[in-house]
Amino acid sequence: MFDKSTWIRLPRNVVVGHGARSSVVDVVDDLHLQGQPLFVTSPTPREVAAEPIAADFEATGIDPAIVSVESATFDAVETVIEAAEAEEAAYLVGVGGGKAIDIAKMASDHLGIGFLSVPTAASHDGIVSNRGSVPDGNSRHSVAAEPPLAVIADTEILAKAPWELTTAGCADIISNYTAVMDWRLAHRLKNVEYSEYAAALSEMTAEILVDNAEMVRPGLEESAWVVTKALVSSGVAMSIAGSSRPASGAEHLFSHQLDRLAPGTALHGHQVGVGSIIAAYLHGGSMSVGGRTSGRLSRPVGERGIWRDIRNALASIDAPTTAVELGIDDETVIEALTTCHEIRDRYTILGDGMDERAAREVAKQTGVID
Repeated sequence: MFDKSTWIRLPRNVVVGHGARSSVVDVVDDLHLQGQPLFVTSPTPREVAAEPIAADFEATGIDPAIVSVESATFDAVETVIEAAEAEEAAYLVGVGGGKAIDIAKMASDHLGIGFLSVPTAASHDGIVSNRGSVPDGNSRHSVAAEPPLAVIADTEILAKAPWELTTAGCADIISNYTAVMDWRLAHRLKNVEYSEYAAALSEMTAEILVDNAEMVRPGLEESAWVVTKALVSSGVAMSIAGSSRPASGAEHLFSHQLDRLAPGTALHGHQVGVGSIIAAYLHGGSMSVGGRTSGRLSRPVGERGIWRDIRNALASIDAPTTAVELGIDDETVIEALTTCHEIRDRYTILGDGMDERAAREVAKQTGVID
């Protein structure tokens, strides 16, 4: 008897483009949201976007409350929860980069109210996903939450964000290649639940970035458009899968361990990009992701040599490809590679861990260390 079922929660509205900021009030009306919103933001996004959007609300007779957070912590989530309860907020609006949006996401999930995502930087797929990420000491917790009711991404604002944040978002998306490789491997060897639909969508997001790498340049709204579309697709893939598997494999374990060993040194997206080079090398010719050939990849994804294509794509958008470019020393990279499998119970190409000598050889072969 067939008894399989699933419940997929996705954003109801996604608005992307020039001047999209001015659409927030219209999106709220379309969603039939009533009552007072609480804006969750941080200092720079508050000035760039949150206050102008609040002014749009005020013009309609609604006076939004605004709370600024300095860092992504569980204490910040509690602060937002308390502010929302005090203001009797009907819904939250996360305005900013990953920090503000993840905090709004987790607070809204706790409160049982919806939230809107208004990114001011295209730095990672958390702008639309059903997961939030918060550092806790020397580790980072990925927490399940509800995806946003809507995403409003203004490409004019995104194009003005620091370039390194955009390249981090690109690298995060390109790493979907190896995340899906790991997911398929875990499905074959450990019978991990797998969604062909989510995997295909995740692969497509990586292909969007690789195929359009020459368009991703500083200050271009078209670049912001391309990157945002890919980030949205990646977040949707995770919602479909019901987990972060479509976009998180060995490369993310590597990044999380670097966060423990060298906290605050490099951006998450840049770390997973470098991790993806290594993971692709380890997969070698043993895996095939969909058996397709990307427009800019010189061979089917998963075939030996894909790590070079990933490295070249990262380099073409000014994303780091080496430990030196990350600002992390060689020994820290080796330690991360040999210990990151312990972070969580998620089967990847790393298996039960890498030998130090093997890790050093792989890092040298891929050019990650000298």
